[in-house]
Amino acid sequence: MAQSDPASGFAFRGSPRDALFGATVGFFIGFGAVSLFGPTAHRFIEVMQLSPFQVGLLVSIPLLTGSLLRIPFGAWVDSTGGKQPFLVLLVLSLIGIAGLWYMLLTLYPEHLTQKHYPLLLLFGALGGCGIATFSVGIGQVSYWYPRSQQGSALAIYAGLGNTSPGLVTLILPLIIAFAGLWAAYMVSVGIVIAGLILYAILGHNAWYFQLRRHGRAPADARGAAEQAGQEVFPQKSALHALWEAAKIWRTWILVILYFTTFGGFLALTAWLPNYWQSYFGVSNWTAVIMTASFSLLSSVIRVPGGSLSDRMGGERVAGISLLILLAGALLVSFSDTPVLAGFAMLIVAVGMGVNNAAVFRLVPDYVPEAVGGAAGWVGGLGALGGFAVPPLLGQAVEWMGPVGYARGYLVYAALAALSLVLIWLTAPHREAPRVAPVS
Repeated sequence: MAQSDPASGFAFRGSPRDALFGATVGFFIGFGAVSLFGPTAHRFIEVMQLSPFQVGLLVSIPLLTGSLLRIPFGAWVDSTGGKQPFLVLLVLSLIGIAGLWYMLLTLYPEHLTQKHYPLLLLFGALGGCGIATFSVGIGQVSYWYPRSQQGSALAIYAGLGNTSPGLVTLILPLIIAFAGLWAAYMVSVGIVIAGLILYAILGHNAWYFQLRRHGRAPADARGAAEQAGQEVFPQKSALHALWEAAKIWRTWILVILYFTTFGGFLALTAWLPNYWQSYFGVSNWTAVIMTASFSLLSSVIRVPGGSLSDRMGGERVAGISLLILLAGALLVSFSDTPVLAGFAMLIVAVGMGVNNAAVFRLVPDYVPEAVGGAAGWVGGLGALGGFAVPPLLGQAVEWMGPVGYARGYLVYAALAALSLVLIWLTAPHREAPRVAPVS
């Protein structure tokens, strides 16, 4: 049922459910750029004669821009609401993917050479802008929902949206096999256009931002939005929100936790195909399926993880999930069969996914004054774990030989242990667990 502001008669647009659905679809579309080059990298190696460094840069460039842009765009939500920054990021992503499609259509394979490598990086960087929609959607959804429902709403948003890389990893090679490389990117262009249109229709800003756009003063808009049921409100500006969030020490606890589990999730999504093939000698399709299984489980488990965080409290759930991650990381570090390693990686997936949900359940509690700013720091800097961890895993192989593929996962055990210590340090400031209302 539509609501309106009694003082002005202004009819609010959208609803929490519509906004959640629109933001989830938009993030799902944008986040697929994580796998923009990974499943296709060998095609570019063959025709362009890329060096290992060039391949690494090519695969990582979408994630680099998508991670770093989360900080300013997440903070931008506090100024204007989420719709405008969300649309800007999706349009930039569309330009990048369309550019890649046109390059492949006109140049691949005979005329695609080393001289086109900078252009490939440019379009890849633009395509990765869609990944930054994560922090924008976190802020947008947070402003729509009351605090008692934050965990469940944000877990649905992040959990379903995070399934995108796993599905892309499975589907993109199939399209390439049947229709060619350029066709795979053409399909990607169509999907981004459809997602952008759907988000534009459903992704409305929360009531406060609608009233501000309608000309209401900040204090009046806040009062009317509170009467409508909005509980979370923004700071004065994007820079102010970032600064306020940066001054709160709990923001940096959440950054480290998210670096461990979401950054770790991104790193493993990129690293696991190489691990399965190089250490255990499995086929390419087996490696793809095992990697996608890890990615999808870690994404989907965020949904019940968010509901659990609402009932038990974010800190308690974070602690339990980190213990699960620690156990899984230790097990995979000493696994010498693909069956045992596969089981261990599923344990790791559960620990990572549940902790990711718990972290963003804590954002509006820890930093209620600047949710968008905190989401920018946590989402942006936390995602950089996807860049920091793979070189460490590769270095372990250089130091130890093939067994380093397994022992390298001790990095995750160390990160999980550090995160557990940091959670314990928050204990003197811990609030009583919130209990979800009985319906």
